[in-house]
Amino acid sequence: MKKGMIFCFLIAFTSYTTLAQEKELTLKDAVYMNPEIFPERLSQLQWKGNTEHFTWVDENVVIQGNVRNNEQTELLQLEKLNKTFTELTGDTLKRFPGMEWVDDHSFMFENNNKVFLYSLEDNQMKETNSYTEKAENAETEKNNFAVAYTVENNLFISVEGKETQITHDEDKNIVNGQAVHRREFGIRNGTFWSPDGNYLAFYKKDESMVTEYPLVDITTRIATLSPTKYPMAGETSHKVTIGVYGLKTGNTIFLNTEGPADQYLTNISWGPDEKNIYVAVLNRDQNHLKLNQYDVETGAFNKTLFEEKSDQYVEPEHGMYFMNEHPDRFVWFSERDGFQHLYLYNTEGELLSQLTSGQWVVTSFLGFDPRDDYAFFEGNRENPINRDVYAVKIKNGDISRLSTENGTNNALFSQNKKYFINVFSDTLIARKYELFNNKGKKQYILLEDKNPMEEYELGEMDIFTLENEDEIDLFCRLIKPVDFDPSKKYPAIVYVYGGPHSQLVTNSWLGGGQLFMYYLARQGYVVFTLDNRGTANRGFEFESAIFRKLGQLEVEDQMVGVNYLKRLPYVDSNKIGVDGWSYGGFMTITMLLKHPEDFKVGVAGGPVIDWKYYEVMYGERYMDTPQSNPEGYEAANLLNYVENLKAKLLVLHGTSDPTVVWQNSLAFLQKCVEKGVQVDYFVYPGHPHNVRGKDRMHMYQKITNYFNDYLR
Repeated sequence: MKKGMIFCFLIAFTSYTTLAQEKELTLKDAVYMNPEIFPERLSQLQWKGNTEHFTWVDENVVIQGNVRNNEQTELLQLEKLNKTFTELTGDTLKRFPGMEWVDDHSFMFENNNKVFLYSLEDNQMKETNSYTEKAENAETEKNNFAVAYTVENNLFISVEGKETQITHDEDKNIVNGQAVHRREFGIRNGTFWSPDGNYLAFYKKDESMVTEYPLVDITTRIATLSPTKYPMAGETSHKVTIGVYGLKTGNTIFLNTEGPADQYLTNISWGPDEKNIYVAVLNRDQNHLKLNQYDVETGAFNKTLFEEKSDQYVEPEHGMYFMNEHPDRFVWFSERDGFQHLYLYNTEGELLSQLTSGQWVVTSFLGFDPRDDYAFFEGNRENPINRDVYAVKIKNGDISRLSTENGTNNALFSQNKKYFINVFSDTLIARKYELFNNKGKKQYILLEDKNPMEEYELGEMDIFTLENEDEIDLFCRLIKPVDFDPSKKYPAIVYVYGGPHSQLVTNSWLGGGQLFMYYLARQGYVVFTLDNRGTANRGFEFESAIFRKLGQLEVEDQMVGVNYLKRLPYVDSNKIGVDGWSYGGFMTITMLLKHPEDFKVGVAGGPVIDWKYYEVMYGERYMDTPQSNPEGYEAANLLNYVENLKAKLLVLHGTSDPTVVWQNSLAFLQKCVEKGVQVDYFVYPGHPHNVRGKDRMHMYQKITNYFNDYLR
């Protein structure tokens, strides 16, 4: 791809914003505390069972649409729902609850730890289950309405209001039914219902061997410890096992996942017939994966379906997606050919075909049609910054693009896969909803786009590419100040993240940028962002280039962008700042210390300072252990370069950060004092890894003030 190749579809953004009225973007707007500037959305949009109708909730009314035309009908008002709800419970719903269709005519919802089923056919409601107010991590099964949940560190289940305690561990180091491995590998929860709800698989985590990390709670009269288990890179990690509870038998068995105690167990997948359960077993080095099958009744290991190995790392993030008419076949995500693609296997472990291939990535799987003729997915085949909806024919691998516009497309398919609602945005369109059939023919527009920023003045935004020294295209976004004058010189701010699993520059609303960046442009700054090597959706070579040497290639690529800024006639090359949080905080300080002559100001939030202080799963995936890669850790350790600091630097950190522990920035401060280096520092008491709620306004004001004070 050549520089400037994609300018053509973004030029219109410039003219679009020049039509804006004189309303000024405020900091409150930029922190997203003003709901009037949110893109319009259809709340609780979902397909209605197995029908060709879909519903959403608008002002406490359920609205129904259909696939034939754009006629919308009122299906149910909160007032009518409340009548039956009050008769049953004596209580009143203040707003329409979160609902989920369980069949063509009935939906479930929860209120005050009770599960209700409402039928539209006869306007009847019943309470199907209830569970304790102490419950956490609750997950409701849609077939029998059983609820799995945790109380403290033990796992419970409630069926028809009857509570059963599944685990009985008194040792607080033993945690049941909660997410493990610090939510890496796509893990979001700790319980996994079987397809028909007859079994519940769950994680059991033994943290007794992990050192407690001290976090301090200052809200008590005398500050108290609120420790967390935080296994650091190279240190002892926790042990995970997987239990399976049978609702009919009341028995719990544990899978025979033999292997080292610190291996990773992830991508738990149920076989469609509930006879087998599958686990991706990954070694501590994260470079050797085995997809194993286990017997549900006994927990016995049956077989390994296949293995994947890498000189860098294997990173499983998706489970198995089983076919409908061929339940012994499934799709598996893999980067084995250099890009994330779909592979079709059977449960004997035989590779039947590679469904997708090429120098692009599949980003999500959307399911099979009922006859297993097609698989549907999203990916970026057209352009790395786009997302499109596709169908691949199982028999021959032919791929059809179903979405029709360049931008970001997200599909919600009907159960029978004949239709999908596409939610679309690009740099011109905030959000619109369109109905398509499964051949890619647009039926109609369900919700027209409305520009929520129409009355605001925003700076012009362009997306383009720059080449690094290896002739690799790097995507960039540049926002110019409001009332831009090319004859003037403007200070510039580089907003950076730069770490794995990130993609900041996308063909979506605002170019993927935060409104705060446009607010900074309103203050008179050129705001620039570049996605360097190590970021996502560009293929494994691009993403893994940073392996064992964090902070090196990323900075080289960022400097390509900085040097580009310095060549622009309207940028003051003596006034360049950089801002980032988390990995971006690490990048910010790294750039200031390794290129001290190029930056005047930096703001680093929640920064990693020394990767040996970071947690085991993420840290070892990209850096190996401090014991096996001492050179890499030493080169990335920012404490080694403190005396290079010439720019004004503000470091921000939450005092209760369980992700990038406070020790990182405190160690940096200590080294600054030792070296006689001045640095500015501000903490947010009690906040975790990011600053949320009303205090976020305070943080953004502080960042703005810092740039205004020292970069202008």
